[in-house]
Amino acid sequence: MHLRVTARGYKDVTEARSAEPRVKGRRGSGNIFADFGAPDAEAKQLKAKVAADIIHTLDRRGLSVRAGAKGAHVGPADIQRIRNADLSRFTIDRLVRIAYRLGRKPEMKMTNVRTGAAA
Repeated sequence: MHLRVTARGYKDVTEARSAEPRVKGRRGSGNIFADFGAPDAEAKQLKAKVAADIIHTLDRRGLSVRAGAKGAHVGPADIQRIRNADLSRFTIDRLVRIAYRLGRKPEMKMTNVRTGAAA
């Protein structure tokens, strides 16, 4: 039984729910940028992962924007941009350098592209 709260109390919506059309889902590729057809999807995914690691490192250490900027040898505005996921001004190597300066050791793993997958 499914109940919906209304102004007059509760209403049984079990039959109404079963009449709703079913929405078909689609399994993603694991890269949201590729799923939406963004150019340079792999590079954007990599930048997002490195930025997420930087944010996690700052949070785990309890560093403010200014303290994180001092540790990474960048301006506070750069740390704020990373926190806001505004990564358009960053290259992958610059993000990796920032992560390294914060004590992270980046590792890269190369794998084969699946046959028939979008490159």
